[in-house]
Amino acid sequence: MGRRIDLSGAEIRADHGDGSPPIFLPRQPAASPLLALDIGGTLIKLVYTASCGGEEELRFAKFERRRLDDCFDFVRAQGLLGCNGTTTGSSKENMTLKATGGGSYKFGDDFRQKLGVSLDKLDEMDSVVSGANFLLQNVPGAAFTHMSGKMNSIDISPDNLFPYLLVNIGSGVSILKVTGNGKFERVTGTHIGGGTMFGLAKLLTGCKSYDEFLQLSQKGDNFVLDLVVKDICGELACQKQGLSTSTLASSFGKVITSMKKLADYKPEDLASALLSAFTYNIAQISFLVASLLGLRRVFFGGSYIRGHKSTMDNISYALNFWSESQMQASFLQHEGYLGALGALMSYGDPRDENLNLEESQEENSHEAAGPTDVTSADEHNDSNIFPYLLVNIGSGVSMIEVIGKGKFERIIGSHLGGGTILGLARLLTGCSSYEEFLDLSRRGDNLAVDLTVGDIYGERGYPKIGLPASTTAASFGKVNSGKLSEYKAEDLAAALLNSFTYNIGQIAYFVANLSGLKRIFFRGAYVCGHEKTMDKISRSLKYWSKGEVQTTFLCHEGFLGTLGAFWSYENMGIDGLASHEVIREVLLGAPYTGQFPSSPLTREQENGGNTTAEAEMERLRRDNAVLKSELERLQRENTELKARLVKSDEAATL
Repeated sequence: MGRRIDLSGAEIRADHGDGSPPIFLPRQPAASPLLALDIGGTLIKLVYTASCGGEEELRFAKFERRRLDDCFDFVRAQGLLGCNGTTTGSSKENMTLKATGGGSYKFGDDFRQKLGVSLDKLDEMDSVVSGANFLLQNVPGAAFTHMSGKMNSIDISPDNLFPYLLVNIGSGVSILKVTGNGKFERVTGTHIGGGTMFGLAKLLTGCKSYDEFLQLSQKGDNFVLDLVVKDICGELACQKQGLSTSTLASSFGKVITSMKKLADYKPEDLASALLSAFTYNIAQISFLVASLLGLRRVFFGGSYIRGHKSTMDNISYALNFWSESQMQASFLQHEGYLGALGALMSYGDPRDENLNLEESQEENSHEAAGPTDVTSADEHNDSNIFPYLLVNIGSGVSMIEVIGKGKFERIIGSHLGGGTILGLARLLTGCSSYEEFLDLSRRGDNLAVDLTVGDIYGERGYPKIGLPASTTAASFGKVNSGKLSEYKAEDLAAALLNSFTYNIGQIAYFVANLSGLKRIFFRGAYVCGHEKTMDKISRSLKYWSKGEVQTTFLCHEGFLGTLGAFWSYENMGIDGLASHEVIREVLLGAPYTGQFPSSPLTREQENGGNTTAEAEMERLRRDNAVLKSELERLQRENTELKARLVKSDEAATL
């Protein structure tokens, strides 16, 4: 058995803000160095022991995964190819390095050929949790809060640490519930993470590194591109409704009405908008998950935080906002090295076993083949339709719990809505309308730019936690070049549609689950009879809920605001319009309820060959025209009725 790390007395002797300062191990005996690696989708992280002034310390280094040879050169230069605690003989070929992350499978042969060592592969989630627990239990000052530019260390008693939520932000995001040492559950994740930010940043700003992107974002103003509440309803309406005028309504929403092209925007403003869009989204999902699990302590880690002040401030502000100050975001020094730290801790651990993918559980999809959601109009009556969640997808997204006629409450919203999709689509593809964007997406392949689990772990995926190789790990995570001309507009459009519709579906599911709702209605101008949008949202809800939540799309969904005005005739005393029957017939008579195929669309369908869908869309257009005409007729009759009432009053006066 190799030697173990002595963690007693571990401490950080540098001030906060120094990136990843060494961790001193005063009781660790001097010996040949130990090295562990975390080879992720974008970065390679190294943690190794070294001597300093007669004491041992942990040191940290990172390299872009595409610069694997630079990593090899560093390992040689630092003399990190000693016995490393795990040799079984004097032969160099018997040396092993502890490693985790998907790249440990993909690049094992490279390490063997270039360095003459084999990789002892450890499960990534196990390593991340082990690294976080090491910091929280053994290193004073490792945890801190960051709000409004102010950093404060927090002391956490090891006896009062568990349970907590760990949000690990890498290329994608994994969210783990940690209940003890070696005891955890990956409860969910999101494909919109650091890889998405960096991929889009390359395309929009031309930046070559994530650190350059972060520096750009510090100098920019996201409100040049982002739509706020005041931009939509005006300052007086905001005051009347008790809304903050500066609340973010739609990331990139101003791009829709602007005549500007990508070249007309400053890179720093684009970077700032990207950072706020995705950090707020990660914080919102974290809040919903923590609420569902009844947790109040949330730690954020991962290589895409980088100790960046705006990133931490955004996450802290958003978590505080959505939790109404009931939750506080906590961060970790060395947050990007949790996996590598956990791998290093495994040296000399007798429980450690080399992870064998062949012995892991079989691949399985989280998509449950639930019953087909087909609900007839007769089943929709006042007694069983309520309560439900109404998700309105406009420029932003509003989610409303409806418990009865005239009884509803806006629960939450999302700034990543239709305005974000179309705004980014205009910048990336030059399309001028949502219909043109959807047409582009039908002809594209999102896998040209999206990073999958298979791209990280290989063709078997990550079976231990049930993630097949085809699962999207990071939207736009495969983007390597900052030149838009190197990517097809169709592929970029397909990736945009995938990323944001799945995100809306995920948040809607969490909100419905938190509120105990089993039925979700979707409406809004960005759904509005578009088959592909509805299909993507349906797939997302089916995936996240395992088929347990009914997803329904309302016919005439783009006209619900007008219908609301129409229903207001009832409040004017004109009961003859039978508004109850209008609601039933117009809204509930022909809902979309999961009738689209659960299997991937064929190429013919993707290219618009589905004549049934075209006929259905044409029928919807005709129905909308009839509805508009009927509304105009009713408005004329109402005007005439008012005129008669005035004449009647005048006659009575005479």
